[in-house]
Amino acid sequence: MDISSDEADDWFIESLNTYKDLHVFQLEHPTKVIEWTGEKSICVAGYTGARSEILELLLPLKLYAGENQSLCAERDFKVQHGGFSEEPIESLIHIPGTRCAVTTGSSSSTLQIWDIGGDDSDVIKRTGVINLKSTSAKGIKIAPGLTDEPAVLHGSGISEVQLTEIATGRVLYTVAKESSDSVSGLQFVNACVFLICASNGTLLMGDTRDPSTCHYPLQDSKSGLHWSFGLRSDSSQSEPSCCTVARLSSSGHMLLSDLRDLQSPFCQTKLNVQHSTSKNDFLNVSWAPVLNRCLSVSGFDGTVHIYNTMDWSTEGQSPQPVFSHRGHEMSHEAKYSSSPPVVTTHSWHQSRPKTLLSAATDGSLHVWDWVDKIIDR
Repeated sequence: MDISSDEADDWFIESLNTYKDLHVFQLEHPTKVIEWTGEKSICVAGYTGARSEILELLLPLKLYAGENQSLCAERDFKVQHGGFSEEPIESLIHIPGTRCAVTTGSSSSTLQIWDIGGDDSDVIKRTGVINLKSTSAKGIKIAPGLTDEPAVLHGSGISEVQLTEIATGRVLYTVAKESSDSVSGLQFVNACVFLICASNGTLLMGDTRDPSTCHYPLQDSKSGLHWSFGLRSDSSQSEPSCCTVARLSSSGHMLLSDLRDLQSPFCQTKLNVQHSTSKNDFLNVSWAPVLNRCLSVSGFDGTVHIYNTMDWSTEGQSPQPVFSHRGHEMSHEAKYSSSPPVVTTHSWHQSRPKTLLSAATDGSLHVWDWVDKIIDR
């Protein structure tokens, strides 16, 4: 979508009332990953260059200044630690409780292990490599294990999904299912139970104590699309109904399910989203960790949409977002670019209810907190 100068100016004036905070940063190379390493820090990594930069950034201090914002001059992200990968970074996860990160690239079937660094060093160093028996180097998805010993769940295809111990490279678990389906995403529900979403929308639920998996294919009417998924779980409760799965298709179909009945979604709807890209590389749906029943969607264009699913019905009109962040497509660079930016990824702050970070194909990185008096917290 082409943005006129007048439209961008109008958005800027309007943003003074619609955002509590909005801070922008320009990366040298765009990132597909925004990974939290602490309450006020994130990791990003380039995916376009042959030699890609990995950075740990401290969020703008002004974001945390509260009522004293006018006294705080720090509006920019600050580089805390940095390093380089010899290949573009497709995925990056931080292992909770450590200074360890794991990445996958687009040109090799390996897991790269990194030390993010501490107070004594500003360098992010590669400390190890785990070679994988993968048939496809591109598209390896990773998720942190939730056990005492650091481990990573990974796989490009369903039949290749494994849980690997980081310190030793020992394979702790392998999915016992023959399948040619590719992995769109995977995530642990608790220390043992995990979910896999295939690119065709099929869900699989596994348990590291049992090699077999439960298989929940989609209805035929929605086949042929690319799907992404997001899992919302309440770590303080173990009831299946407290874990909600959202599946988003490349055409905007949205399915909501819980673990009690993954075969039959309790809500189905179609989002009114614009397609400015034919690729599905950036499709992203994510649940808000604090706001009840709210989720976010990006990857179709230069916008991040926030929805309150409390009002969704099983049938009817397309739900309207409670807020849409258009900052990336309204940026100065975007106005004079032949191809408008597409949001590559976004992530919710884990404790600030309406604070998100988002990145786009033009290298822009935003942190924003929107004003909304309607949402029931």
